[in-house]
Amino acid sequence: MTPIDAFILGIVEGITEFLPVSSTGHLILTSSLLGIASSDFVKSFEIIIQLGAILAVVVLYFKSFFDWEVLKRLVVAFIPTGIIGLALYHVVKTYLLGNDTIVLWSLALGGLALICFEMIHVESSEAVADVRAITYKQAASLGVFQAIAIIPGVSRSAATIVGGLLMGINRQTIVKFSFLLAVPTMIAASGLDLVKSGAAFSGADYTILAIGFVVSFAVALFAVKWLLSYIREHTFTIFGWYRVLAALAFYFFIVR
Repeated sequence: MTPIDAFILGIVEGITEFLPVSSTGHLILTSSLLGIASSDFVKSFEIIIQLGAILAVVVLYFKSFFDWEVLKRLVVAFIPTGIIGLALYHVVKTYLLGNDTIVLWSLALGGLALICFEMIHVESSEAVADVRAITYKQAASLGVFQAIAIIPGVSRSAATIVGGLLMGINRQTIVKFSFLLAVPTMIAASGLDLVKSGAAFSGADYTILAIGFVVSFAVALFAVKWLLSYIREHTFTIFGWYRVLAALAFYFFIVR
């Protein structure tokens, strides 16, 4: 992987991390387009640079991480995600990351599910409108929904947002909670990967990681603000169609 590759992947990560389109899936497909061979380092890169984008949330929502009521709900939500992620880490990194077929199916089916969901979903006037009002049961359930996204192409944000909407949390609140929950999730995922694989990285590898990390952080700052503005008046239907069309385009023009 070259510095230019890392720069491009950083842009892709920063744009897609918070959209319900799967940043991991897009990183895998973009790596294929760039001709980057799958390797342990590339798989680690695809995990670790997500933390760069996630840190944009820390900057934008800094005060929320000092709100004890918010923190308690994040801890409860992170527990099932952490347990499932730790248990399946080897399976995910060995068999799922880098697998174009899994990504394409996940993108397409997830897109169809998102379209169908938005067609039938009607937000209640009594929907939860404050992160601090999310119950601990809802928080734990959201952690389980997020864990589904260990499958590349599913999308962590899509899983948690749809889960939250199903449980009666309003759109703005669940999007914000999804942003916040990403912070401990990706810190844990990146930390675990560095502990297990970091010793094998060279100085050049760490330079590549730094480029992707910084670029993804800078781009994500704008992506988060755009999404928050977009959801005030729009549903996620357009992202469902995008997922389906992206999967079809990649299959017919690249894979086949």
